[in-house]
Amino acid sequence: MAGNSFGQLFRITTFGESHGVAIGVIIDGCPAQLDIDMDFIQSELDKRKPGQSKITTQRKESDTVQILSGVFEGKSTGTPIALLIPNEDQRSKDYGHNVDVYRPSHADYVYDAKYGIRDHRGGGRSSARETAARVAAGAIAKLFLKQQGIEIFAHVTSVGTIEAPNLESNDLSALLDIREENIVRCADPATAHEMIEFIDSVRKDGDTVGGKIGCVIKGCPAGLGEPVFDKLHADLGKAMLSINAVHGFEYGSGFAGSELRGSQHNDIPQPKAADAKVFKTTTNFAGGILGGISNGMDITFKVAFKPVATIMHNQQTINAAGEASEIKGKGRHDPCVVPRAVVIVEAMAALVLADQFLRNKVSMV
Repeated sequence: MAGNSFGQLFRITTFGESHGVAIGVIIDGCPAQLDIDMDFIQSELDKRKPGQSKITTQRKESDTVQILSGVFEGKSTGTPIALLIPNEDQRSKDYGHNVDVYRPSHADYVYDAKYGIRDHRGGGRSSARETAARVAAGAIAKLFLKQQGIEIFAHVTSVGTIEAPNLESNDLSALLDIREENIVRCADPATAHEMIEFIDSVRKDGDTVGGKIGCVIKGCPAGLGEPVFDKLHADLGKAMLSINAVHGFEYGSGFAGSELRGSQHNDIPQPKAADAKVFKTTTNFAGGILGGISNGMDITFKVAFKPVATIMHNQQTINAAGEASEIKGKGRHDPCVVPRAVVIVEAMAALVLADQFLRNKVSMV
């Protein structure tokens, strides 16, 4: 079904369920002769995999990726690339209590309403386990974008009401090193420590908490994005809102921009240097996008994640017959999803940029 595919020219289709044999993705449209770095792809999956720390789910999955097709002697062939990630640590018995009971704020009821059948084991296809396939595909998109000089960096900017300060740095590799030195993946060490302590206290209470992830894309040329329905920020918004637990997306000045006057919000262009590829603006309230098309400035956006729906407390709910029931969370779940979602946000951004980059190739003769 179309709902399992994303992108037009650089197009992916994911498959598999949380407690099935495997999950995977097929990439169609990846240009030929791209160097496929398996170590890099695996390192991206390692950032998303469960069981990393005390503030993530304790499900143990190596998320070891296998390439089934589309790569020969380390290079893409231009044909569909198939990637497979076996499931290794399913505990389907943990979900025996909700065969006929709907978990609050999960997709249990709506899957029944839509299909008349659902996989109760971890939510089946609605599980965030599906995002591992996106990360694998996004890693290949990142390899393609790197050739074009485009870099993507995301990190946790808030957990609950704990906010990290705005980062002012053009050295993404330095920020990446800082981010990967702490288990919450915040590029501000002091805030990271506070976030970790808070998430751990929430976990001990049997509860969960939400947070935000900020992302910056550097090196994007001017001209990516379509003028009407496939605006670059619209595609980014669709990509981010397709991630499990995402409840909000904003780019540039976002919702705060609605509080400003035009005289405060307009980004004033600066004279372009003779050797410059794009002009710069004094501010970047636009978030690097004008009229739905990239303008060469940094593309910036934030993504808001709700608290994980499974909590370790008794909750009132209903069963499949519509009768009052009670349920208690079981199994292994993240007390806060954002540390593992950082690489998912980057992957979806990379898929959007790779697709729009290829589409832009047919815009001019």
